[in-house]
Amino acid sequence: MDADQFFKALSDLTRLRMLVLLSHEGELCVCELTHALDEIQPKISRHLAQLRELGVVLDRRQGQWIYYRLNPDLPAWTCEVLMAASEGVITLSPFNEDLQALADMPNRPESACCA
Repeated sequence: MDADQFFKALSDLTRLRMLVLLSHEGELCVCELTHALDEIQPKISRHLAQLRELGVVLDRRQGQWIYYRLNPDLPAWTCEVLMAASEGVITLSPFNEDLQALADMPNRPESACCA
């Protein structure tokens, strides 16, 4: 993992918000991220693709949903950075609002389908 590219990925607020949510939740589908961040699906998908190409996240398809999670094979130093960042900002805006929006989301994929 190239440190320069990794920190560039974290420097974008949308990507950082997604990584904080993934750190907290473990695995989320695109629709959950679009809802929590109140962003359009193409924007979320574009940022997820960048993180996937860098190797920070992995994806899996289940039916019509694509789920993303942090790559469990990330180097230890990247995991430490992500965990420290997540723990440091989770009570701050907009990160705490993202977490609350996700908690309030109706029809999350594990319980029903979502739009």
